[in-house]
Amino acid sequence: MKFFLDTADVDEIREWSQTGLLDGVTTNPSLILKSGRDIKEVLAEICDIVDGDVSGEVAATDYDTMLAEGRELAKIAKNICIKLPITMDGLRACKTLVDEGFKTNMTLCFSANQALLVAKAGGTYVSPFIGRLDDMAIDGMELIEEIRVIFDNYDFDTEILAASIRTVNHVKDCALAGADVATMPPSTIEKLVKHPLTDAGLAAFLADWEKTGQKI
Repeated sequence: MKFFLDTADVDEIREWSQTGLLDGVTTNPSLILKSGRDIKEVLAEICDIVDGDVSGEVAATDYDTMLAEGRELAKIAKNICIKLPITMDGLRACKTLVDEGFKTNMTLCFSANQALLVAKAGGTYVSPFIGRLDDMAIDGMELIEEIRVIFDNYDFDTEILAASIRTVNHVKDCALAGADVATMPPSTIEKLVKHPLTDAGLAAFLADWEKTGQKI
């Protein structure tokens, strides 16, 4: 499973890119607002740091303007992935942009039917929002499982990009369910490495090593 960082904080992205664990980045209007920077400027900087796909989202809601904005974003770098909402205009724009050779990330997916439409439109990624479904007492992981079955039934190339990930269990369950990508904030990736038994074991080893009086 690929790991994408869900942030527009360039310093965080640069730090995580050095770990070798980062496969791409997703952004959205809210993250761009939080960065306080111009969208084209920050996306260009991110694309210089990350070799993988970097999602930049259009702000338009109609087909023609989505196309114009998508094409403008695609000029930033070769690894830009145009992020579009799952609406009729968004699906139509997705098909056109894919036919023109661009990658797309169809966002705000909350049903298997929506994901099926994205695959039919040729979307590169579909982004089911797990956490937001959980907030409504709906099992977000069940959606990942349903999409995986549908995509496998018909050999669709669209990748499942699990989004709105909030816990380390979300990451594990997405991997078990067969999601292709998990996008998450830096804080969640940091928690993946943590385990109290690892910390306790390391402390014991270091204490014993100190007693040997040796150096390597």
